Amino acid sequence: MPIVVRIDVELAKRKMSVGEFAERVGLTPANVAVLKNGRAKAVRFSTLEAMCRVLNCQPGDLLEWVEE
Repeated sequence: MPIVVRIDVELAKRKMSVGEFAERVGLTPANVAVLKNGRAKAVRFSTLEAMCRVLNCQPGDLLEWVEE
């Protein structure tokens, strides 16, 4: 999939664990793993908004298009 989710980069910058991130966003750690591993087929805007709020970042910091 040409859209890459960069949650791991943003979590590393903030030294935040997946568990803490999942809890603060309202996702299960398993669903965060799905996003991190590129297996997600879609992301709700409400989830993207929550991720941006928790990480204090822009959607473009979390999503990147890469040519296949």
